[in-house]
Amino acid sequence: MNILVKICGLTTAEAVEAAVSAGADAVGFVFHEPSPRNVSPEVAARLAAQLPPGVRKVAVTLHPGQALVDDILAALAPDVWQTDAADFELLRIPVEVERWPVFRSGSGLQSPLPVRLLFEGPRSGAGEVANWSAAADLADRTELILGGGLTSANVAAAVATVRPFGIDVSSGVELSPGRKDLARILEFVAAARVAAAGVCR
Repeated sequence: MNILVKICGLTTAEAVEAAVSAGADAVGFVFHEPSPRNVSPEVAARLAAQLPPGVRKVAVTLHPGQALVDDILAALAPDVWQTDAADFELLRIPVEVERWPVFRSGSGLQSPLPVRLLFEGPRSGAGEVANWSAAADLADRTELILGGGLTSANVAAAVATVRPFGIDVSSGVELSPGRKDLARILEFVAAARVAAAGVCR
């Protein structure tokens, strides 16, 4: 099966280049001050300037104010917005920007389910593995992007168990919080592609 691969929390040109070279489908820029992966809209725009056509720019937020949203839209012009599902009810985001509402293991889900969503561990960016059983159930009903504690060592098992539409990694390709390991990015994407090739939908 085909699978969407997103590398999240990029903060340097070298990490962006590694994600592109590895064949990632999307790259995420985090706009949340407490995060070690936080960047400004201006920095994200400079980093995204080197992206080739077809690699999606994802703005990743957590309960942002509208002023920050407007700054990100003006500077980055993201293809996708990723934030808590409830945030979308409060924010003005153009209809042409794709939405990836975030749900976490142990939290409630909305009904009807979104056409596409991101499902991760209990805390964003903490490297906590999601509930794969719950994720597999959701993946049967919607286009699920799986995040939470994925690494090159466990992504094959995750893909085989959940059969997700996509996968999202951040801490699993880092040397330390916010510092990406270029070799781990390459290893992760390669492992994900091999795993997806061996799974039939």
